[in-house]
Amino acid sequence: MEKILEGRDRPLKARRPALSPNRALALGFASIILAGALLLMLPAASRTGRGLSFLDSLFTATSATCVTGLVVADTWTQFNLLGQIILLALIQVGGLGYMTMMLQASLLMGRKIGLRQRSVMMESVSAQRLSDVLTLLRYILGGTALIEGTGAVLLAFRFIPELGLARGIWYAVFHSVSAFCNAGFDLMGFREPYSSLTHYVYDPLVNLTAVALVLLGGLGFLVWRDVRENGLRLRRYSLHSKLMLTATLVLTLGGTALFWLAERDNLLSGMTPGQQALASLFQAVSPRTAGFNTVDLSKLTSGGGLLTIVLMFIGAGPGSTGGGVKVTTVVVCLLTLSAYIRGRREVGAFNRRLDEEQIHRSAAGVTLYMTLAMAGGFLILATQPFPLQDALFEVFSALSTVGLSTGITRELSALNRVVVVVMMYCGRIGSLSMLMALAQRTVPRVKDPVEHITIG
Repeated sequence: MEKILEGRDRPLKARRPALSPNRALALGFASIILAGALLLMLPAASRTGRGLSFLDSLFTATSATCVTGLVVADTWTQFNLLGQIILLALIQVGGLGYMTMMLQASLLMGRKIGLRQRSVMMESVSAQRLSDVLTLLRYILGGTALIEGTGAVLLAFRFIPELGLARGIWYAVFHSVSAFCNAGFDLMGFREPYSSLTHYVYDPLVNLTAVALVLLGGLGFLVWRDVRENGLRLRRYSLHSKLMLTATLVLTLGGTALFWLAERDNLLSGMTPGQQALASLFQAVSPRTAGFNTVDLSKLTSGGGLLTIVLMFIGAGPGSTGGGVKVTTVVVCLLTLSAYIRGRREVGAFNRRLDEEQIHRSAAGVTLYMTLAMAGGFLILATQPFPLQDALFEVFSALSTVGLSTGITRELSALNRVVVVVMMYCGRIGSLSMLMALAQRTVPRVKDPVEHITIG
């Protein structure tokens, strides 16, 4: 009896607290990046038979998994077919989210999807309710297969006549997946290293197919569902879908016009009006995290460079394959500004009111994003003598997981390559989600007294 009573006094063994969805997401992507880096180091993955260094492999694996496209070695020149397949797998997993692939594997094996897995998946694809997760998963997988397959077929009409049957099909599949996942990796190094799609600047088929893939990948999976379920009945769309579609149209048309205005006497000089429109459209869409380019970005005017940085900053939609601060975040900030100027206490659009939590999250996201961008830009400028525009271009490209570069990526020191790796990682996870994963969130028991300060 005494022994029983003594046992009651012993403290129960504490259970380890479960990882939060944000932390699980961050650790999952980190694990995939590390595995990808080790695979890319293999001599068997290299065209020369000599694997990349660990830092360069880590940089490349991070860029692929975070669907960025910044490279320290030309993809075609460095990697053979095995290396290219590894890269494509990292791009696909990174674009759709590793939780999407894991849940699909679980469903194929007949396993039940628990509450914890649904929570992480909800955070990964920005789903609004737990009940939406499995339905959204079907839309993601089915839609991805359809869109990437269609893109590959269209690109094959160009690549097969140029490169032969087998190579043409592989190039069509690789660039279709890379474009849809907003990765920006290319295999055009056999023409000229780091040339991206510059040899197809006048090709409507390649340009329009890539633009369509980038836009569809950047809209986000929630918009897909609305379009699939409601078709042309726009009134039934959610507020999220209405804002995304409207903003995407404005950014595409406005970006095209502004790029033409900035570069008409520079990069676009000597082109016909149709060619100028095609090149401007491509460079208006690609900075919204795609990473391809059809013109030499090292020769951008200051206005064209600033426009590209702004488009990279905005990025794609939440729950998409793209990065950036997110289109809806910027829209919410602009709506908040408009409401404040007009003296309205409520923020909304399309006869719908926004929740205050969403407004606070948008403001926090923009603030944190700019803080990271400025910190990364300062570190690069403090250690290497790059022009200001080139350094900021590189940082915003990394943080927004875009992959465009003015050509300084290969010149980065080891320290600055680590800086860019961190930027890419934070950009894919989401800067706010990353901070929430690291921080310990607590709710104060007592509210502090209110006191006013002077603003503006």
